[in-house]
Amino acid sequence: MPEGHTIHRLALDYGRLTGPVRASSPQGKFSDAASLVDGAPLARTEAHGKHLFLGFRDSDWVHIHLGLFGKVTFGPVPAPPAADTVRLRLTDATSYVDLRGPTTCALINDAEKAAVHARLGPDPLRDDADPGLAYRRISRSRTTVAALLMDQKVVAGVGNVYRAEVLFRQRIDPYRAGRDITPAEWDAVWADLVALMHEGVRNNRIDTVRPEHTPEAMGRPPRVDDHGGEVYVYRRATLPCHLCGTEIRTADLASRNLFWCPGCQRS
Repeated sequence: MPEGHTIHRLALDYGRLTGPVRASSPQGKFSDAASLVDGAPLARTEAHGKHLFLGFRDSDWVHIHLGLFGKVTFGPVPAPPAADTVRLRLTDATSYVDLRGPTTCALINDAEKAAVHARLGPDPLRDDADPGLAYRRISRSRTTVAALLMDQKVVAGVGNVYRAEVLFRQRIDPYRAGRDITPAEWDAVWADLVALMHEGVRNNRIDTVRPEHTPEAMGRPPRVDDHGGEVYVYRRATLPCHLCGTEIRTADLASRNLFWCPGCQRS
């Protein structure tokens, strides 16, 4: 599932559509809603965590959640014939955007959009985020900090990669209970998430190693992985830690693979 930086990047990319936008649903599942926004300008785009909102007119929003299988494809016009898997195609004078396989693609109003925001935690990429709200939830919980970071009601937009990497960078044992995380530790985690995720938006990939730990600085081979990006622990199980040499471990936590270094992230 895409992490929050990807959705914020999509909001920027969708926002480049200008003028009246043609909307269609070649798949047919969004045809009625597409006809309601067809011909209207895309006035604004917004992201909160893993939720994308495309704003048309005053109070019409297309709410998108990609889920595990959703894909977005951009291209220049003339657009090729749309496959019957395309849930929503938007086209302006210069570009087209195809959406396939989302978990959610719905036309909603302002009140329904507000309800989505209300059930999400603060997003490190949003200017209106309140990290104190997240910490109040974390500091009262016996749940592991690793599980809390993946709970979208606590922090919106953090996925498996950012979860593993920020805990490593802050030397926090992923199995520590939320209530054992100090305010200073949380401030450092939040600041790190803000910086890393903004960099992810800029570069459209996740890189989490500090300059002194890059392949060039350390004289090590670059990472070869479909995920891309240089990381400390994510998907590096059984490999030696870049810093201490301890074997990176993995385990199932809340149905997701957790990665950490037992040497650097002591309890």
